[in-house]
Amino acid sequence: MAGKGIRLVVGLGNPGPEYESTRHNVGYRFVDTLAARNGGRFRIENRFRGLLCRLLISGRDLRLLKPMTFMNRSGQSVAAVVHYFDIAPEQVLIAHDELDLSVGTLRLKQGGGHAGHNGLRDVISALNTPDFWRLRIGIDHPEDRSEVVSYVLSRASRDDEGRIRDALDQAEQCLSETLAGKFQIAMNRLHSRPITGGRPK
Repeated sequence: MAGKGIRLVVGLGNPGPEYESTRHNVGYRFVDTLAARNGGRFRIENRFRGLLCRLLISGRDLRLLKPMTFMNRSGQSVAAVVHYFDIAPEQVLIAHDELDLSVGTLRLKQGGGHAGHNGLRDVISALNTPDFWRLRIGIDHPEDRSEVVSYVLSRASRDDEGRIRDALDQAEQCLSETLAGKFQIAMNRLHSRPITGGRPK
């Protein structure tokens, strides 16, 4: 039986400087935040088709992953790491952008569908299960559905960027709970935090 707690945190995003500060890359930014705050450094791992960072926090071994496969092939990288290190799906946390949440809103959940998110879709397919944890980072939805692609691949406004940074900071502060498997405590903290501005969802 798999132990409780998260052993792998994956940030979804697209590689390359042109995507670095886009809304679609908030997952990358979350794991970058975790590495920076805990003295870690990412290294290219060709066998995993991604950048990998290892942290030791409160005696717990944690790996951070940034797939370098582009968003819609994220599962290839995630599955390679999961199988190599024998990590159970319920020990994986996927951080990703969420159109259906207002900017800066955070939601932690296990399982569910992909809701049209190509990164999640590919991870579910590669792991053959949806039962991993997700950290949903709200980026809001454009008024016109035809603008979704250009919206997620563009930078947030200055106000929205401030809300996103605050959300990433708050999520990082709940790392110890997720590592210890205290998911309800983490959810209570993240889901009850006030959000200023943005449209309610």
